Order: sequence, then C-alpha cells, then structure tokens
Amino acid sequence: MKRPLIWVPFVAVLAVFAVIGWGLYRPADRTIRSALVGQPLPKFNLPPIIPGKPGLATAAFAKGKPRLLNVFASWCIPCIAEAPQLLKLKQAGVEIDAIAIRDTPAAITDFLARNGDPYAAIGDDKISAVQLALGSSGVPETFVIGGDGRIVLQHVGDIREEEVPGLIAAVRNAR
Repeated sequence: MKRPLIWVPFVAVLAVFAVIGWGLYRPADRTIRSALVGQPLPKFNLPPIIPGKPGLATAAFAKGKPRLLNVFASWCIPCIAEAPQLLKLKQAGVEIDAIAIRDTPAAITDFLARNGDPYAAIGDDKISAVQLALGSSGVPETFVIGGDGRIVLQHVGDIREEEVPGLIAAVRNAR
C-alpha cells in the first residue's frame, strides 16, 4: 500500500510542469478588449491645437456619418509609422478626426508638414483627460465611431498596411 503513495509527489510535480509547459507553448491571446466598445463616446470639448483646423467635441460624432478618431502625438514614433496608412484611409474616403496628446502647436504643425495631414479636426488634450476617458492606454490608438456617436471598434497601436482594408470595412459597416 505504501509503494504507490511514494509516486504521488512525483506525479504532482510532473502535472505542474505539464501545465507550465502548456501555458508557454500555446499562442497567447493578445487582443485588448475595450469596455467602451458599444458605448457612447465620453463627453468632451477640446480646443483646436493649431490655427486653421477646428477643435473637437463629442457632438461632432453624432451627425450620422461614421468616422475614425485617432489618438496621437508628435513625439510618438509609432504615430509616424502609421501616418501613411492614415493618408490611405483618407484617400479611401474615411473621415478622420484626432486628439493630440500632451503636445504643442509647433510640434503638431511640424509633424503634419513632415508626415501629411489626414485630419478634419484636431483637439488638444493637454492633460490626457479625454484619452483616459476613452480607455486609451497609449498612442497611437484609433477608434471607429458610428454615426450615432458610439464606439464601434478600438484599434490599439499603429495601423499597419494590411489593416487598412479592415478599418475601411469597419467604418463602412458602422451605423
């Protein structure tokens, strides 16, 4: 009777290693799910950051036309990387508004001159209050906003070339 009991600790250790090994080798789900998808945009009213381009308010998103809301900054390297994709989205007829995070008018003007300007409006979020209200964890992040002002999709990180068709479809399918 004592002989089989001697193997219990060995089997337990093997089971622990098997669970650890399974966890290390299975593909990780890196999807970040936003609790705000399906919810209305938080209320905000941001002043313009550069002359000649309007600021941004929640009311602009409830006018019946789906669009993108891009959270970016001039000091953000991935924001520079995604600039060509935003220009492609604009060329495809997608309207894009932006929130500039902790930035200056001169830096944004320079950023747009170097990388192109896909934005219809840019609001100045000096203290990241709107960014945090959106549940945004960093820059860049892009939201598909339906014509009723609800968040349809949240894209975390820079937009890659292969993701452009999916974002165009998401905007076209949004209500």
